[in-house]
Amino acid sequence: MIRVLLVDDHTILREGLKQILAECGDMAVGGEADNGHDALKKVRSEDWDVVVLDMSMPGRSGLELIKLIKDEKPRLPILILSMHREDQYAVRTLRAGASGYLSKDSASAQLVSAIRKVAGGGMFLSPEMAEKLAFSLRPQSDALPHTLLSDREYQIFMLLLQGGGISEIAEALSLSVKTVSTHKTHIMQKMAVDNMASLVKYGIRHGLVDSGQLD
Repeated sequence: MIRVLLVDDHTILREGLKQILAECGDMAVGGEADNGHDALKKVRSEDWDVVVLDMSMPGRSGLELIKLIKDEKPRLPILILSMHREDQYAVRTLRAGASGYLSKDSASAQLVSAIRKVAGGGMFLSPEMAEKLAFSLRPQSDALPHTLLSDREYQIFMLLLQGGGISEIAEALSLSVKTVSTHKTHIMQKMAVDNMASLVKYGIRHGLVDSGQLD
């Protein structure tokens, strides 16, 4: 029996995922958490076969939470379930220690097979994600500027593209306004742009944000 820890801050989504897994005879949701702190407590206190983890939650979440879980249980497979498209975060989650990445849009169709794959020691990759992972291994001189940002810088970069202000981002990530402002400066330098308009144009050009999201 595959024992699953389900981590997502949306109760309705967790209930839906539990219904999907309830139809499988070889797996069961043994625990739930709606924030990173509670997830870490459950990882430390019990044994799990797979953690199904939402990328975006209040407090500790995303890449930081993946690394914290892997520090506690290095061999514990983590399947990321995210509202973000694969091309936005998938490669970084795998580098942080996740065993697979699944968009919430395709969760109902692929969740069961993805859990079985990572529980068995494999990686769950769509063909598109496998290709992006291969491209990410190119020499840094050939890499796109956004792929060279640190994980924290990339997180702030994506929030900036989505229209977040410095104070709003600071509150969401539990950082000081000064820290976020410093990260923004470093992002601008690494991306070789001097204003937000150029940053947004870069994001649209490389498919990191849809122009429709900016209306």
